[in-house]
Amino acid sequence: METALIIVDVQNDFCEGGSLGVTGGGATAAAITSYLSDNGWKYAAVLATQDWHIDPGTHFSAEPDYIDSWPVHCVAGTHGAELHAGLAPILKAGALTATFRKGRYEAAYSGFESTLVDPNDPAATSEEADVESLESTPGESLGEWLSSRHIHKVDIVGIATDFCVRETALDAVRARFDTTVLARLTAAVHQVTVPTVLGELARAGVTIDRDA
Repeated sequence: METALIIVDVQNDFCEGGSLGVTGGGATAAAITSYLSDNGWKYAAVLATQDWHIDPGTHFSAEPDYIDSWPVHCVAGTHGAELHAGLAPILKAGALTATFRKGRYEAAYSGFESTLVDPNDPAATSEEADVESLESTPGESLGEWLSSRHIHKVDIVGIATDFCVRETALDAVRARFDTTVLARLTAAVHQVTVPTVLGELARAGVTIDRDA
C-alpha cells in the first residue's frame, strides 16, 4: 500500500518566536527532518500543508480565546506563513513532493481543506506578492491528489496536535485513508489536552504511533 507523509502547518508563526508559537514547534520541525532522513524510503510522497490566510474573518481576533479565535498568523505571502527553517534540509534535498494551502477566507484547520500550490506560480513563495496573485484559482484538493495517485495510507505529523493535526487525521479517516499520527513528531497548543485528543483519534480509527 502506497503511503504519504503529511507535514501539517510547520510554519514560522506556529514555532517559537512566531505570533502563535507553540512550545516545541522548532524541535518538532527538526525531528521531522531527522525522521525523514532515516525513513524517507517508506513514502511515495512527502506533502506539506500551510495556513495561508488573506481574510479569515473571526478566526483572527484582537482578544483571542485560543479555541475558536487566534492572534493574526500565517498571513499569505509573509515570513510567518513560510515553512520553518527546521524543514530546510527536506526542501534542499528535493524531498518535498508538493505543498497545499488552506484558509484564505476561512479558519480551515484540516489539511483536507487545502489545495495544491503551483510551484511555477511566482506568488507561491514570494513574500512581496500582491493579494491579487495570492487569490489565484486554487488547484486540486489534498484528498483528490492522494486518490489520483493511488495513495491509500497517510502518516501525519506537525502542528498543532490538538487542532490542525487532529482535524487532518479525522478527515483522513472520514475519507477512508488508513491513517496514523506519529505523536512524537507533533506539538500542541494546549499540551494538557493531548491525551484526550489522542484518545479521541484512536476511537475514530486513527493509529497512534508513540515511538516514531
